[in-house]
Amino acid sequence: MIIVDNAIKWCATERRPIGVALIGPGFMGRAVALQIATKVPAIRLVSIVTRDPQQTLEACPGIGIADAEIAETAGDLRRAFRDGKTAIMEDWRPSIESELVDVVLDTTGSLEYAAGILLQAIAHQKHVVLMNAELDGTIGPLLKRKADEAGVVYTNVDGDQPGVTMNLYRFVCGLGVTPVLCGNIKGLHDPYRTPETQKEFATRWGQKAAMVTSFADGTKVSFEQAIIANATGMSVGKRGMFGPSVPAGTPIETAAALFPASMLLDSNGIVDYVIGAAPAPGVFVLGTTADERQKHFLALYKLGTGPIYCFYTPYHLCHFEVPNTIARAALLGDATIAPIGAPRVDVVAAAKRDLRAGETLDDLGHFMTYGLCENAITAHSERLLPIGIAPGCRLTRDLPKDDILTYDDVVLPGHRLIDELRAEQDQTFFESVSVSEPQKVTA
Repeated sequence: MIIVDNAIKWCATERRPIGVALIGPGFMGRAVALQIATKVPAIRLVSIVTRDPQQTLEACPGIGIADAEIAETAGDLRRAFRDGKTAIMEDWRPSIESELVDVVLDTTGSLEYAAGILLQAIAHQKHVVLMNAELDGTIGPLLKRKADEAGVVYTNVDGDQPGVTMNLYRFVCGLGVTPVLCGNIKGLHDPYRTPETQKEFATRWGQKAAMVTSFADGTKVSFEQAIIANATGMSVGKRGMFGPSVPAGTPIETAAALFPASMLLDSNGIVDYVIGAAPAPGVFVLGTTADERQKHFLALYKLGTGPIYCFYTPYHLCHFEVPNTIARAALLGDATIAPIGAPRVDVVAAAKRDLRAGETLDDLGHFMTYGLCENAITAHSERLLPIGIAPGCRLTRDLPKDDILTYDDVVLPGHRLIDELRAEQDQTFFESVSVSEPQKVTA
């Protein structure tokens, strides 16, 4: 943080602002736009790509953007930039191709639409910042490899749980302590929640019911922990993770003791979550050290007697911290959190209710499926269906509630980019690279 804030201050006075194209001004996209426009002069929103330019234009004053106009062409974008305005565009291509844009920020939560944009962004040598766990958890390792080849940064964000966890993980590594678990603190987990059960909550907070359903049914935490696993070389201890539940307000140090210590100490680490612990909605990292001298000091500093020590961050502040990721990528060449190689953990689709042959699977956070973490090598060998691929697939047989779907249970829609990229990722990492031994990231 110290380096990042100094870099942002330097950028604000010594060079032109970092140019950003924001893709998808939904609930979180608008919040990020507000933070950039009102608090971070070192970053400039060159353009906002939206499917409804007029609605976005009308929303601009409420998110701190005083000067904006609808633009259609590259020339329009350049004129808006010259006049100090943000270009509101339906066509994403001028933004991706513009020399005025350094970073493409995806806040869509989509897969098919976002995948095409980010591929082109990488091809045009733009740094790619995702506030899109679903895409990252489905084809992130492949996109990261393509970004490396293009010489640009691919990263998920500070503020959301994966980025906050990775910052804490790197801190723990910097102490000389070995992380053995990266965890998420949740307040609710019910795989059978639907947009109907979550409608009231979504309305209260101005969010989409499907989005908050994906939080409640476990799909989102599964994607978040998969992203962390892919960035650290960790795995899951079992399908779906352990996810112990404790009475509300239980200290995280107490809740963390429910994980199997022998597994943590004898592995390269796992990702997981707890329900009900405090401080929520924070994240935690469990670490260990064999150095008896350091154990003495950890006990002195009130972290206990070991062999497992609990470190935590008590909050995640989502959009407030996204500018830090943008600056880290554009100014320092540093990813907040990104895959380190082959996929370690995948998110597979499970039946939320009894499913019938001939039905077409609906989207994430809806009525038919929820996501579960599984080790990627197992998911690949058993042909388990990634939940990011599931929407739009047609079932070929009946499946009972809670069954795990496989590729053999469905017919893919056809002609989808996301299917092509997922197949390329599988071929790249599972048919040409051994992933039998977990990798470890170093601080």
